[in-house]
Amino acid sequence: MNNSQIRVPSLVRIKPGALPRLGIYLSRSGFTDVLVVSGQLPEAVTQMARQGLENNHIHTGPWVEVDDNSFENVVELFALLPKKTMAIVGLGGGKALDMAKYLAFLARLPYLAVPTSLSNDGFCSPQSSLTMHGKRRSLAATLPQGVIIDVDVCLSAPRALWLSGVGDLVAKLTAVHDWKLAFHNTREPVNDLAALLSDATVHQFLANPTHDAAGMAQLGTALMLNGIAMEICGSSRPTSGSEHLISHALDATSAHPHLHGLQVGMAAYFVSQFQERNTELLAHVFTKTGFWDAVRAAPFSRQEWTHAIGLAPDMKENFFTVLSLRDCLPEARRILDNDPLLRGCFV
Repeated sequence: MNNSQIRVPSLVRIKPGALPRLGIYLSRSGFTDVLVVSGQLPEAVTQMARQGLENNHIHTGPWVEVDDNSFENVVELFALLPKKTMAIVGLGGGKALDMAKYLAFLARLPYLAVPTSLSNDGFCSPQSSLTMHGKRRSLAATLPQGVIIDVDVCLSAPRALWLSGVGDLVAKLTAVHDWKLAFHNTREPVNDLAALLSDATVHQFLANPTHDAAGMAQLGTALMLNGIAMEICGSSRPTSGSEHLISHALDATSAHPHLHGLQVGMAAYFVSQFQERNTELLAHVFTKTGFWDAVRAAPFSRQEWTHAIGLAPDMKENFFTVLSLRDCLPEARRILDNDPLLRGCFV
């Protein structure tokens, strides 16, 4: 039995008004000198964080504002990192958080995630998504020591980002079932605790899938626990299955890829029908949250999706899913032709 230790966040604040208190949280944790890696944020958000740090005498030096999450840029930042830096703070969306997370990993420093939107579970995953020589790569990293989510700030972000987070979360249902299919067909081990945790987070959110303070806090908590599920089992299995393979194929081939969570959420809806389970549940939450309407506002390409579904089984070696059992492309075409919920979602 593998009894290896895992590292999980010890500082967790998911509530309204958390961002202005960032300096308080860092001070209580003993951090007096940090490097802040941020995205291009509204001035009001930046000022809230900056003022909170200054009021608690947290020295930051010049903030690093990024719009390119390349491996090469992280290495350059690492070379210039001041020796007195005690922790790395990632503030913003996916690019800034992935940069900050990997920089902390290279420097062997604590990392604190401060997402300003909840579009996916990447803020608390043990991986960083970076570009290397222009190609996207997932690189090993460590979970954050702290997760600070200001619910008010996340509510002020574009609603499409919340819907992306909803899509990424409900995709855990199909991912966990793919994992169990892999066990029954290839004897790939399943970590029951990681699978249970990932599954449970979805059902907790489904009890209150609302775009308000309570719903946003629940989504943030669920996505954070998904990251911990990955850390528990040492792989992405509890959070990523055939729906992610389809999304990866879209990223590689689409002329205009959509938000990650919108892609995997839609892919999970297809996969749920391939798996013959949870389709009504996904349809219900997508209707209640307005997910379908968001997709219809910027429809997917039917041609790109059928191509991606055909490519998906070969996107990752030795990764058994429902797509490994049979050719699902004819079934996908029937769904596209006949499912009334998908009207207007594809062109």
